[in-house]
Parts: sequence; C-alpha cells; structure tokens
Amino acid sequence: MGFIIQLLLSAVVVFVLAWLLPGIEVASYGSAILVALVIGLLQLIVKPILVVLTLPITILTLGLFLIVINALLILLAGSIVAGFTVSNFWWAVLFSLLLSLFGAMYFQK
Repeated sequence: MGFIIQLLLSAVVVFVLAWLLPGIEVASYGSAILVALVIGLLQLIVKPILVVLTLPITILTLGLFLIVINALLILLAGSIVAGFTVSNFWWAVLFSLLLSLFGAMYFQK
C-alpha cells in the first residue's frame, strides 16, 4: 500500500512540476503516473549501471556528475512515455533536482 501512495504522490509532483516548468509537458494525470513509474524503474535498473560505468568522472566531480545521470534518466523517460516531453537537457536537470528534493523531503523513512 505504501508503494501505491508513494507512486501517486510522485505522480502529483510530476504533474505540478510540469505545470510550473515551461520546458516540461505532461498530457494527463495518467501520463504523470506512468512517468513516475518509469522514472522509478529507470532509477532502480539503469541508474546503478550508469553510476558504476561513470564512477571515475563521478569521483572527479565530487558526485556532481550524478546530476547529469539523473537528467539523462529524465530525458530517457521522456522518450519512453508518450505524453511526457522534456524540451532540453537543462529543463531535465531542473526537473530532476526538484523531483529529488521532493523525494528527499517526503519519502525518507
């Protein structure tokens, strides 16, 4: 039950951020739920692989390259989910930072 609540809250955040940021568009609340699910799956499966592959540059940049990885995952989610568009890399960076900030504030146990 907690997973469903977390997914719905993430979808609300995705929908609100798309409303606030002009470079992000979400077609419907159903698309926002799908975006939240896809981003969660990408962070679960793809992100650890990218972190290991880019470990030297991540260490060199003192972890700041993780922001680039998160933005790339947002862009990948934008190409996977119909009804979710990200206009460019910088909007993806801002979107991922705000989404991570919300996750850090509300999903800590």
